[in-house]
Amino acid sequence: MDQHRTPPVLDMTPDGQFRDNAGPNPGMNPGAPPNPRPATTLDRILGRVGGVALLVALAAGGLLLASLAILFVGLVLPVLIVAGAIGAVTLWWRIRRLKRQGVPIRFVVVRR
Repeated sequence: MDQHRTPPVLDMTPDGQFRDNAGPNPGMNPGAPPNPRPATTLDRILGRVGGVALLVALAAGGLLLASLAILFVGLVLPVLIVAGAIGAVTLWWRIRRLKRQGVPIRFVVVRR
């Protein structure tokens, strides 16, 4: 931290509003930023183009997330189908084997 720099003075009115730094004596507050120059046509054009670019970037990010979700579903759906088929075949095979042995098959639903 620079020891030779004076901290900026926050001048407030009694109702809590900041006073204007460009008052009758603008050199009174040496830490205040200089008055900004008026906006040019290029500044306005760049502001508009920047805003449109941000909107396009947000839309592209949303499309990217949607496409990733579709890709994830596309990758998980075959795994779900194969796992479900394996589980169903396993249950079918065990039920078939138990029927051949003459064991009664009961399905129990636990209610709590």
